[in-house]
Amino acid sequence: MEIFVLSLMFAFVGYTLKSRAEGRRIAMLGQHLGNYQIEKLMETLTEGYARALGENDAARRGSIWQLMNGTEDKLAAQFKQLADSMAKVDEAETGVNLWPWPLSEAAKWAPSARFDLRKALTIHAEGLARAASQSDPISPQSRAFTLSAELFLMQHTCHWFCKSKTIASARMLVRHKTPYEMVLQSVSPETLRAYSALVGQT
Repeated sequence: MEIFVLSLMFAFVGYTLKSRAEGRRIAMLGQHLGNYQIEKLMETLTEGYARALGENDAARRGSIWQLMNGTEDKLAAQFKQLADSMAKVDEAETGVNLWPWPLSEAAKWAPSARFDLRKALTIHAEGLARAASQSDPISPQSRAFTLSAELFLMQHTCHWFCKSKTIASARMLVRHKTPYEMVLQSVSPETLRAYSALVGQT
């Protein structure tokens, strides 16, 4: 009976610490995101891409793609500003846990058990800038596909930072009907190499 009670106490303490840590991470990231329109721009792009892909008239479809170009550039620029802003945050506050709960707090003192959100955001900013660039001779559909994957992976990283990889992957599957592994294979090769090296993904 005493072992059972002690187990409950440890579980409660662990859950409380985990919840407080999640609250701090969510508040910190939300404070920085609040300075930009990133989520609104993402929604605008997603809706615009859907309209363009569903439009049968070539002229109307072309005008939608052209309209989206400005939104893509604005989103890439704002995310670069976010990454630069987050780079000023103390390293102790930007670790992303690679270990499963309840070892998440212990991961603070184990470099191999975490990766740095600031570095991940820089990778995502560079990936979004590449995808939004008009320099590569690819179709608007191909650019939209790659940019969407870059956005989904960035969103996954933010959810991973705030909660866990498992929850981030589940949210991606529910919201975008896309598995995490498929998103990884859909971003640019440069993003995949840099991201995989950071999080230890092979």
